[in-house]
Parts: sequence; C-alpha cells; structure tokens
Amino acid sequence: MPALLAGRDLLALLDEAGRAPAFAAVVDAGDPEFLAPDGMPERIAAACRRLAQEPPAGRAATVRCVLESLALAHRRVIRQACELSGREVDVVHVVGGGARNALLCQLTADACGLPVVAGPVEATALGNLLVQARALGAVHGDLAALRTLLRATRYEPRGDERAWSAAEGRLPRAGYLL
Repeated sequence: MPALLAGRDLLALLDEAGRAPAFAAVVDAGDPEFLAPDGMPERIAAACRRLAQEPPAGRAATVRCVLESLALAHRRVIRQACELSGREVDVVHVVGGGARNALLCQLTADACGLPVVAGPVEATALGNLLVQARALGAVHGDLAALRTLLRATRYEPRGDERAWSAAEGRLPRAGYLL
C-alpha cells in the first residue's frame, strides 16, 4: 500500500491537479465500485474505459478526475435535493476535512453555480463547544451570531456552466442519489 501524502507533497499534488486539463475524464463518484479504498487509480481507469473516456495519465490527472467527479456529485445531489424538497439552495457548506481542499471547494462552487462556504474543519467539535458555552452563558447570541465565531472561507462560482453540463452528460443517470 502506498504511503499517504502529507503536507507539502499533498499541496504540490493538488497544485499540479489544479493545472491539469479540465474534464479530461470524469466518473460517477457515487458508484459503489469506489467504496473500497485500495486500487483506486486502477478502478478509476476501468470506469473511464467503460464510459468511453481516456483514463487519466498520472497522479495529478487522476486527482483532477476525482475532484471534478466529486464536484459533479455535489451538483447532482444538490439539484436532486432541491427538486425533492421544492426549495432552492443559495449556498453550499463544506465542513470537515473537505473544507481544507481549496481546489475541491472551488470546483464545487463552479459545478453548482453557488457560493461554497468552507469550514470549519472540526465542525462537530466546534459546534458542540459553542452549544455547551451558550448553555453555560459563556457565549451569547443566536445561531447566526455564533456562526461568526467560526472561521470559514468563501468560494464564488466562476466556472463555465456549459462545460460542467457537458461533463455531467458523460455520466450515467439512473440511481444516483448518494
């Protein structure tokens, strides 16, 4: 099993992925084929071949494929949620580890055509802490006021809607709810 990337190596790979050609390959991130952790590059390549796409060449292209595919999954699920609920979404919140990935957050904003607010990374722990502090009277205000205490980064959409629609059109349609 390859060692996990850390720190600068990961940042360099994400930077390289950000410069890789857009939409060279996309896969259905919701496909159960991608649940197991091992052999991901090979399974991505096989999925690309099934979708009549050239598999990504190299690590950066594979990362770009994964991140664009995740952004497309976010796009599809948000649109399905809106359709099912009859309500519109005006912002996407990304919390947890994904909030650290600026490329994923920007691609999600672009794919969804909506602003993405990323953070906090430790949302569960910080949310619990704020609720406890409020209950003890150490912090005052409503939920909106408490949110201002948490650091977040906002990503505005800047993508090409036609390109995202074309990429989405290369994926299977049925049974997509995540």
